[in-house]
Parts: sequence; structure tokens; C-alpha cells
Amino acid sequence: MTITTQAAVVESGGAPFTLVDVELDEPRADEVLVRMTAAGLCHTDLGVASGGLPFPLPGVLGHEGAGIVERVGPAVTSVVPGDHVLLSFTSCGSCRNCRGGHPAYCATWLPDNLIGGARRDGSATISRSGEPIGGHFFGQSSFARHAVADERSVVKVDSRSPLETLAPLGCGVQTGVGAVWNVLRPGPGSTVVVAGAGAVGLSAVMAAALTPAQRIVAVDVKPHRLDLARKLGATHVVDASLEDYAERIAELTGGAGCDGVIETTGNVTVLRQAVDSLAARGTAVVVGAPPFGTEVGLEVNGLLGGKHVVGITLGDSETQTFIPVLAEMVGDGRLPVPELVTTYDFADIQQAVEDVRSGVTIKPVLTFD
Repeated sequence: MTITTQAAVVESGGAPFTLVDVELDEPRADEVLVRMTAAGLCHTDLGVASGGLPFPLPGVLGHEGAGIVERVGPAVTSVVPGDHVLLSFTSCGSCRNCRGGHPAYCATWLPDNLIGGARRDGSATISRSGEPIGGHFFGQSSFARHAVADERSVVKVDSRSPLETLAPLGCGVQTGVGAVWNVLRPGPGSTVVVAGAGAVGLSAVMAAALTPAQRIVAVDVKPHRLDLARKLGATHVVDASLEDYAERIAELTGGAGCDGVIETTGNVTVLRQAVDSLAARGTAVVVGAPPFGTEVGLEVNGLLGGKHVVGITLGDSETQTFIPVLAEMVGDGRLPVPELVTTYDFADIQQAVEDVRSGVTIKPVLTFD
């Protein structure tokens, strides 16, 4: 038995999102059928849709889903029909990193989430006119009115919470917040730099504002984003289109450099500047993801002062414990995520894509009737 629903399908790399009817497979023992009420649009979705990552197309993307559980498989224990849930990445639950509380580094993370397009056994969760298409994106494929999600992708939240506000916690917000809280962990008097004031970067700014960091520096080329960064807690901003990023950091720190920098742009020139701007024993957290195979040149002797360069996925968070905390903090106003969100009707997904590409919108969230 299959479930017919409407989804936004990308037919091929560079093609637009188009709304068509698709069929969902019945939820298996460890899967959950969710009626979507909201889904965030992320740069990773755009990267896959452009053909920049080897996800099988035609397919259904979306990995910041939020909705209401309609049906659960017989082995599911964490949620029941009627629960309000957020959807995030999936993981195997049994490898060393999953057992150690680091499921974002699951042994099967890449095929299960980003490039596989199907369940681990190769079976499809989504088909069209009887033919399988790419699905199971981050264990969910939430650009659809219904999604069959892995139980490990599903996180229960308070039914009173506005899901259109919480949807971005599934990826962008937890990535930025986790980069600060789980990796940098700024101490008193430290200087934290956030390169790129998009949804991930601004989430990092919010998180840094809740730490003892003395200086929080946001770097971008769009004045309206820098204005918002100040509102969210940045103590200083750098318009990289007008002033030299590295020189400004040196000036702010008396030549010492910053203690931590979060690079969200995926631009290798900015990444090199980030590493060069570090103080001795400082840490650069690499969040932005350029196309596979991209390399960056670093001055080796510059690293010998104890500098750290750390890549991170999804904030190195354990979703079942981390996301509910973030949801509660959004609810009480300590994480002002609503400042980032612009909502769009699901039918207007292509307009949302164009607005985020142009920089008009920071975090588009699609809403479903």
C-alpha cells in the first residue's frame, strides 16, 4: 500500500522545484509518517538541486521538516500519532560515534543522509508513477505534504510550540549553535569571529551571546545582515566589502588574533583568512561546504603556534537531547530564531529559492495548509 501526496521535485541538476503528486512507501517498522506543517529551506538543498552533490535526481529534498505524526511503525517507541515533531538528520545508532553521542559522524552518515537517495537496503521511500525517485534525504525528504522519516530523524517537541519557527532547528540553527557550544566553547574574555551572517552564522552569533565571550565579531558583505547580527548579539561587525577582514580582527585584538572563528561561507579564500586570523592555540571551525574535491592552501608554519582547524557537521549535536533544549530556548526568547525566518506557502517554493539566493531572505520556511 502506498500514500499519495504532493511533493516539490527537482528533475535534474539546475532544474527548478516543481509540485507534483508522488507515492510514499508505507512506513516500515522503524519509520514514522509525518504530515508536514513547515519545512526550512537550507543552502544544502540548493547545492543538491544545482547538481553540485551526487544525489539521485529526479528527487525530493528538504531536511528541516516539522509536522504532526500520523502513523508509526511497530518498532517505534519515541513518538505516537498526534505528537508534534521536528525532523533532523538520521544515523545508524550502532556505530562507535553514534554510541559515543556523536551521530553526526555516523559511519553511514553520507549515504544515509546526503547522497544515497534511498533506505540503507537500497529500497525507495518515494516513487512517481510506479518508478522510484530520489528520497530519504536526511532520513526525511520533507519538501512534501507528507514524509516517511526514520525514527532517528524524529524529535518530539511541545505541541504548543509554533513549528514554523522551530523547523530551522533541524539543520541550520543546530549547526551554528553547536559550532559555538559543542566545539569552540568560548571562555571569559575570548574573541569569537563568525564569517558569514546567514542563517548558520547568525545562529552562531546568538549562541556566542550566551557565553562569556568578550567580543563577538560578525563578518559579511551585506549591511542588513550585519545590522541583524548586532541586534542578535554581535559586539562588532566587519563589512568585508569595505575593509580588510584580517586587518580588522588584528586591530580589535591588539594584534593577538581571535580565539575562535566559525567559517560558514564555503569560500576557500575566506577560510584561509579565518585560519590566518587566529591567535596562538585558536580554533577555526569549518562549517561551510564547497563542492566535493575543493582544496585550500594553508601556511604550515602559521599552524605551529597550536592552531586548530576543525570540520563540523550539524553542530556535532545529539539531536534527541540538543534539539529539545534549543526549542525551549526559542520558546522563552533566549534564542531569537524568529528574527531569521520568513515564511512562504509551499506552492511558492521557487520564490523562496530565488529570495535566499539573492540574499533577500535569511531563512525561508515553507508552510503547508
